[in-house]
Amino acid sequence: MTEHPSAAPTGKPTSYSRVTLSKIMTAVDVNLYGTVHGGVLMKFVDDVAGAAAARHSGGTAVTAAIDEIVFSEAVRVGDLVHAHAQVNWTGQTSMEVGVRVVAERWDSAEDAPVRVATAYLVFVGVDVGGAPRTVRPVLPETAEDERRYKEAEIRRAHRLARRRAIQAHRAG
Repeated sequence: MTEHPSAAPTGKPTSYSRVTLSKIMTAVDVNLYGTVHGGVLMKFVDDVAGAAAARHSGGTAVTAAIDEIVFSEAVRVGDLVHAHAQVNWTGQTSMEVGVRVVAERWDSAEDAPVRVATAYLVFVGVDVGGAPRTVRPVLPETAEDERRYKEAEIRRAHRLARRRAIQAHRAG
């Protein structure tokens, strides 16, 4: 008797998707105020989140939404910036990736890194034709991972409720 492979992909633990990217910020990254441009940090966040989503899903994943990005401290030229990402939640084809961005100040390198931004992005796994594909479940490993998973479900519910409310309003 031949066994058929399961239709559902095997889950992966949260730690499997964790990715860190690091970059020293330079003069080409600054805005008119002399600090690093928010758009530079947004691209950095999207890059690290995309790497985590692709690693977790085992293939191509594209940004579907940036649910939230909060800048809490300015980043300066010379700062060594680290973006840490992990998949917090998965659905059938989508994933929420959480990103934490910290900076090591060039002029006070012995101090603890400063949190400069946090973000939540939604990615969709896609096949070679660009159609959504099933992604493997994420398996939270710690109490912190469980908290992130539950909070991701809340953000998803709010995102879907907001979409329905806007559609209802437009329908008149």
